[in-house]
Amino acid sequence: MDGIYHSGEIKVQVEAGAVEAASNMGRQVLPVIAHLYVDFIQSQPFAVIGATDSQGMVWGSILSGKPGFMRVVDERTLRIDVMPDVQDPLSRNFSNGIEAGLLLIDFATRRRLRLNGRMVVGEGGFSVQTRQVYSNCPRYIQSRLCESGDNVPRSPRQACEASTLNGELRDLIRRADTFFIASCHPEGGADVSHRGGFPGFVQVQDGETLVWPDYNGNSMFNTLGNIAENPHCGLLFLNFETGTTLQLSGAANIVWDRACAVNFPGAERLIEFRAKRIVETKNAIDLRWRFTGYSPDNPWFC
Repeated sequence: MDGIYHSGEIKVQVEAGAVEAASNMGRQVLPVIAHLYVDFIQSQPFAVIGATDSQGMVWGSILSGKPGFMRVVDERTLRIDVMPDVQDPLSRNFSNGIEAGLLLIDFATRRRLRLNGRMVVGEGGFSVQTRQVYSNCPRYIQSRLCESGDNVPRSPRQACEASTLNGELRDLIRRADTFFIASCHPEGGADVSHRGGFPGFVQVQDGETLVWPDYNGNSMFNTLGNIAENPHCGLLFLNFETGTTLQLSGAANIVWDRACAVNFPGAERLIEFRAKRIVETKNAIDLRWRFTGYSPDNPWFC
């Protein structure tokens, strides 16, 4: 792939009238891990990862460990000393050469960093050979303090697959102020992005369909560019108080009709997602977070 952006990203940038803004933002995308990112990376206790399974379905998942479990080996290599749990659907295709997207996010400082590249699996973990490394702005990130899970009673991890979203899972989504979306492009590789807003910004249409607003962002349209040419994507919801995760893999489409977005203040367009597989995992992660405030950039629901 020549240049920073692939054909899908360029297509969406043109449709959104954001070509010049995207060109300016593209200058910050590097193929290497800059020195200013090293301390941030190695101090983080978790990362969100996105990749494709052996059936071509895209999943978002979360990996965690004591700070230092992610290490910068050299300017093009990030080593992660943990593997997805065997119950995680992402573990079924964890192998050399798989494209992976990583998102590191510190909710307390609202700082986030994306690292995309190719996976090399080794003993007790894996490395990512970076192709794109860049930071994002703090918009729409709710403030939370991460608290060690050392004092949390350890309970067994329990993964359960569902065919549709039951009442409990719908409530989890409706209460969510944050989720993550993993997507993949045949030339551009995998990517994971953060989405945030006030609770209720993700609407549950039925047992498998979600709709959410796409707010003004960095104009790069990495996620939407992937969806424009490969609708397969994965969503990850996290209950910050209990460590439960909800993973959904399915397909999304971009709704460009502005009239459809009138009930979503601040929306420039909508994303409609239909889940094909649903996995809820109790005690998926030992970390817990304490909510401290909403992002000042969240559009108000009036």
